[in-house]
Amino acid sequence: MKKVTLIVLDSAGVGALPDAASFGDEGANTIGHIAQSMPLQVPNMLKMGLGHLPGLHLEASEKAKGVFGRAMEKSMGKDTTTGHWEMSGIILHRPFPVYPDGFPEDVIAAFEQAIGTKVLGNKPASGTAILDELGEEHLRTGYPIVYTSADSVFQIAAHERLYPPEKLYDMCRIARKQLQGEHGVGRVIARPFIGEKAGAFTRTGNRRDFSMEPIAPTMLDVLKEQGYDTLAVGKIEDIFAMRGITGSNHASGNPACIDAALEYLRTDFNGLLFVNLVDFDTLFGHRRDVQGYGKALEYFDSRIPEFTARMGEEDLLIITADHGCDPAHRGTDHTREYIPILCWKKGMKGLCDIGTRTSFADIAQTICDYLGAKASFPAVSFAKEMEG
Repeated sequence: MKKVTLIVLDSAGVGALPDAASFGDEGANTIGHIAQSMPLQVPNMLKMGLGHLPGLHLEASEKAKGVFGRAMEKSMGKDTTTGHWEMSGIILHRPFPVYPDGFPEDVIAAFEQAIGTKVLGNKPASGTAILDELGEEHLRTGYPIVYTSADSVFQIAAHERLYPPEKLYDMCRIARKQLQGEHGVGRVIARPFIGEKAGAFTRTGNRRDFSMEPIAPTMLDVLKEQGYDTLAVGKIEDIFAMRGITGSNHASGNPACIDAALEYLRTDFNGLLFVNLVDFDTLFGHRRDVQGYGKALEYFDSRIPEFTARMGEEDLLIITADHGCDPAHRGTDHTREYIPILCWKKGMKGLCDIGTRTSFADIAQTICDYLGAKASFPAVSFAKEMEG
């Protein structure tokens, strides 16, 4: 049996893509700018080759062992769903719709009719700022808050006292059914919060994402259909609408997700463990907290030995990202960047540079090839590099 553990450091980009300027992201470099701002201590990722990637302002380890490289995003987007779908084998040639001026009146009217109440907001906003602006009015009126961002998202914020999580999730399911076709946003997101006044509102860990179902088979579908285990941790189950997943732990926050992944590695399974660590993006990238982001990277790095200690001789660890969210860049949105690819298994004797891949989808083809599953994605595998 073989186990592949794929860990996505949500938003940990490694430099602006060639077309970043068309997204307003020229000069972005999430990990590079963090390393410029603080003495970033990530010795375990350096031993996997992170310091050998260009432009990161990290010292390249002479003792590095593993396979390293970076990948370009071929899909036209810079959001979570697009990034995860592409690394799983789907390239989107048509981006998900975005709403810089809020959602059309007919979309909001249909939603209000379906849920039986008016809504507040309907504009792009930071998740914390919109609570300070509209949270007290929400408590007075009971109207849920709808907002979006530069990403393709329809977000619904509601106080847990007025809307317990399951009630909020039901509203999100209604929105998800309505938002199809022309208005098929990538994700409908439940944003529950607590608190009683502006400045004291806090989002809780009961967030849930309701994604579009993948438009084509992913590596999860391929592996499940061929009898492999496909285990998900964190919001992976949301991103793929539970499709192709044989087991899931919807843990919340990086520490809990790491613990859940390690618990899965204590079990006997044959296939893929797919992990998303969302705190990098939500707690630090969007909030432009450089120091917090750096400390979160250091915390994750300190726990890598727990993963390698639970790996068998044929098991593979892959660390990557899904987009950027440079905390030193302007604005509060995702940034269009290369993603890192760091791979390690026991017995590797040196360092192999797989260069710049032309698509995140190379990860999907590689994982299927490594496990022995038959797959044919629009991608180029680097599975042979794992043999050393």
